[in-house]
Amino acid sequence: MRSIFSPHSHDAADSVDRALEASRDGMRALKISLVGLAVTAVLQVIIVLISGSVALLADTVHNFADALTAVPLAIAFWIGRRPPNKRYTYGYGRAEDLAGIFIVAMIALSAAVAAWEAVNRLVNPSEVKNVGWVIAAGVIGFIGNELVAVYRIRVGRRIGSAALVADGLHARTDGVTSLGVVIGGLGVAAGWDAADPLVGLLITVAILFVLKNAARDIYHRLMDSVDPDLVDSVEAVLAGVPGIQAVERVSIRWIGHELRAEADVVSDSRLTVAESHRIAEEAHHLLLHRIPKLARATIHTNPCNHDGLDHHLVTEHHFSRP
Repeated sequence: MRSIFSPHSHDAADSVDRALEASRDGMRALKISLVGLAVTAVLQVIIVLISGSVALLADTVHNFADALTAVPLAIAFWIGRRPPNKRYTYGYGRAEDLAGIFIVAMIALSAAVAAWEAVNRLVNPSEVKNVGWVIAAGVIGFIGNELVAVYRIRVGRRIGSAALVADGLHARTDGVTSLGVVIGGLGVAAGWDAADPLVGLLITVAILFVLKNAARDIYHRLMDSVDPDLVDSVEAVLAGVPGIQAVERVSIRWIGHELRAEADVVSDSRLTVAESHRIAEEAHHLLLHRIPKLARATIHTNPCNHDGLDHHLVTEHHFSRP
């Protein structure tokens, strides 16, 4: 009903509104998931104190670290709401990528703590008590992490936040490691006491795999990497706009959870400035509709060479390659 009586637009105010709405959704997801992970971790701490399980301790430390990653992400979403200014002309969306670096550091720290505790327990064995409670805690960790993972991933994909999606995948892997605690507990119950610290080491290995994937994703984001299919989609949309004869270049980057695009297209040199601008605006409009998460596109129109002139002669030497 709202769309019927309120025609859509793509002006700056609407772009800001969409960005603020996405940030609010991200903040809500972080708050809810933080509570869920905190409750899960506290329950596990109680059982660690009762049982003395090093595998459960490793899993609990990792769950606490995962819960704490919500803090820098929340700060990043809050900073990202600030509008662009003369110093930060693209806004503050990159704060999400900086938060991603912190998340990677936290994952690395949790891996180090888990490994230290597991090796120490192998060198200095001690009895694991209340094995049934350890197994129950592993099940609690799995359920809590999986619920948080589903929620973070769903919201992250909807608003276009790679950091939130990655954190959701991190939570899902944590759930799998919690199942490792269950396996360790079953091993101890069967009379194999070394199963508990050995599973702690396996959890460390699992955390290292998460670390590798998280570091790779943050590296890609910092290096302005995008899916090549996304570039193909933008080129296809531009090529289908009446008046555009060719698409020469397309560049896309993520800034926070929004996409920014730049494109060079070719139009008839006999068109007026107003006509060329109209074509570029139509292209921009189509891109905003058809490319998910695109906040803005800058489209530069080059004239075709009907007149035989090189229209880039003045600047050509700046971009020549040796």
